[in-house]
Amino acid sequence: MTTSHITDERFDRRAWALLLVVCGAVFLDGLDVSMVGVALPSIDSDLHLSTTSLQWIVSGYVLGYGGFLLLGGRAADLLGRRRVFLAALVVFAAASLLGGLVSDGTLLIATRFLKGIAAAFTAPAALSIVTTTFSEGPARNRALAIYAATGATGFSSGLIFGGVLTELGWRFTFLVPVVLTAGLLALAVRHIPDTGVPERDGRTFDLPGAALITGFMLLAVFTIVEAPNAGWTSIRTAGGALAAAALLAGFVTVEQRSAHPLVRLGLLRSAKLRRANLVAMTVFGAWIGFQFVGTLYMQQLRDWSAFEMAGAFLPAGLLVAFGSPRSGALVNRFGTAKVVTAGMVAFVGAYVLSTGITEDSGYAAGILPTMVLAGVGFMLTFGPLNMAATEGIRDEEQGLASGLLFTSLQFGGAVTLAIATAVMDAGVTGSQAPAGSDAATMDGYQAALLVSVAVAVGGLAIASAGLLAPARERVTRFRQAWQASVVTGEQR
Repeated sequence: MTTSHITDERFDRRAWALLLVVCGAVFLDGLDVSMVGVALPSIDSDLHLSTTSLQWIVSGYVLGYGGFLLLGGRAADLLGRRRVFLAALVVFAAASLLGGLVSDGTLLIATRFLKGIAAAFTAPAALSIVTTTFSEGPARNRALAIYAATGATGFSSGLIFGGVLTELGWRFTFLVPVVLTAGLLALAVRHIPDTGVPERDGRTFDLPGAALITGFMLLAVFTIVEAPNAGWTSIRTAGGALAAAALLAGFVTVEQRSAHPLVRLGLLRSAKLRRANLVAMTVFGAWIGFQFVGTLYMQQLRDWSAFEMAGAFLPAGLLVAFGSPRSGALVNRFGTAKVVTAGMVAFVGAYVLSTGITEDSGYAAGILPTMVLAGVGFMLTFGPLNMAATEGIRDEEQGLASGLLFTSLQFGGAVTLAIATAVMDAGVTGSQAPAGSDAATMDGYQAALLVSVAVAVGGLAIASAGLLAPARERVTRFRQAWQASVVTGEQR
């Protein structure tokens, strides 16, 4: 199994080649997500989907991704990171090809789900290759900052390419990743070293645990998405919520009793890891909700072209692409807690500003400030959250830690998007403006944007708790020392 051995921040040619390949996977992921997001209105126009079905094109990918990430992380640890990485890229390319050829909304959602599953195996394998190759400290921080910046570059590039390709036809946003994945596969075969299959030491896959956590995610999000139609207080909604809770409880029970659990629950004793995962849920959740609403606002309400909309989102992506590589230096100087908290402040400001947009808001005053602050937020959070979530984790559990982080990201995105969609539909229905009018639609959008505000505020509260952790630790040590001195004095 690969072990950490690169300690110098000045990477050699071999280190850069390996980084190029593994970062290519997160670049491809960001590219794909943003291109499809830009293409949603065109897909809607061609396939005549409802808002809920359109949302499932995003949620299908997110659920496949989030539902199988823990299994993907464990597979990387047990089967070998290179083997899992290469196999998952092949499936990713095949699902992309199918998505570009189908003409049925249900089949398109199915291909997105399959593509998400493939990404669930490439992402933790790629991240654990980084964390087990670069030693913890400045070298790993720099590598992870580059990794985060590459993902942001993929996302920002996807906005532009998505706009251009959608003008040619939305199917190109599915077919172009096929070619890119093929090129990445060729590079991966050459530059990722074959370390063989790791010694399992009797460890096996926890398939019951994987089935339970995947079932929980699917049922939880489906229940939230369908709640507006079924009724929030209906037997169907209540039954779905109870069943989801039962699946989660079952997962915890299985993990506690399994000799080789999918998730070693002791790993969650780390307060830093827990905070990183919870904040990651809010970061991605709030952004996915905002992006979904913003896409519909710009293209359907404002009649902007896909290319114009891509340009509107571009400042956020550029800030992350150019700023994220410097996040490692910021963490080295200030620590992850302060940097992540500052990023969450920027996110809260971004989404609060977004609630002020109207049917005729100008870009410079109404939308650009939100994009700039959101870009700063991602610049200060994504890389440092990766650092916090993998710090102090043994090499043989790096895939699991990476899977936990990406699971949190995707689950937060799926749940928040489902809630935002439900709130948006309720806002349109309950609007006092004439049915079908732009004003009624805008009421729905503004209601949904408040969801992103609330989620970001929750993330800020969790991140801020990290600032107090050192003080609490000092108080605890002082109390223990004082109690020890009292006991010693009494013994004398």
